[in-house]
Amino acid sequence: MRLLKAEDHVRMPWKNGGGETAEIAVHPPGTGLGGFDWRVSMASVAADGPFSLFPGIDRTLAVLDGEGMDLAVEGHGTHRLTPAAAPLAFPGDAPASARLVAGAITDLNVMTRRSACRPQVKRLRGTVPRFAASGGWIVVVAVGPSTVVVDGRTVPLGRRDALLGEGSATISGGSPVDLVVIEIDPVAAS
Repeated sequence: MRLLKAEDHVRMPWKNGGGETAEIAVHPPGTGLGGFDWRVSMASVAADGPFSLFPGIDRTLAVLDGEGMDLAVEGHGTHRLTPAAAPLAFPGDAPASARLVAGAITDLNVMTRRSACRPQVKRLRGTVPRFAASGGWIVVVAVGPSTVVVDGRTVPLGRRDALLGEGSATISGGSPVDLVVIEIDPVAAS
């Protein structure tokens, strides 16, 4: 697995111009907002407002820091997202808007092209038992400083660092952790 340091995440404006995102990883590498199969990024959200529309894209959102937000997704209701809440999956082509609960938040956004791949996103806190990830790609994002053991190798992660791998890996917490683990599997050709 490759270490992606927080200071190396690529910063760019939101598609709707309302803020800035830090791109952690994208596939294929170097593709723009219209050409990716999957993309993992973080954003600081400081004001209420609409989300950008991404036709053909599914999104999964997790709040990393802050009090949270109420996310209204047309046809899918309103959901309160907090650091303690499970990540929320919703279609990126459905109009959505956020209302902050009490001040700015930082969120993690996983976007996948519906025709190309499917994500599984989970937040792991505390002592993490060993788990195996397999399939396409694996992205592990450290919400806070954490130490993980990947295939027998100890890897210290700073706040917002990430690991990127392809294939399979066995991961466990070397100490109490606060992580978001993303597994992205290709859609089987029909």
